[in-house]
Amino acid sequence: MTAARPTLADLRKAGTISSTEIVAAVDLYMRDPDTGPYRFASGHSVDIAAAVAASPEISVLKGKPGPQERTFRNAVTAAVMAAHGTKP
Repeated sequence: MTAARPTLADLRKAGTISSTEIVAAVDLYMRDPDTGPYRFASGHSVDIAAAVAASPEISVLKGKPGPQERTFRNAVTAAVMAAHGTKP
């Protein structure tokens, strides 16, 4: 039986990627949402834009008026942590 692809949360828990790398990935997305897949030092990568696009919660946030950068950033981070990393 093949093991399921790990999420970024799984890779973080295993020490394969660091919290600092996750913050850097989210920072890059926040500056440029059209950026391509983010590659971690381990060689794993994740398409943050696709993870964000697949999140219904983020779609709702985008439709709300007013400043909510922190809430949006938290939602992006949650989407990234739940995303499945691609092996190197």
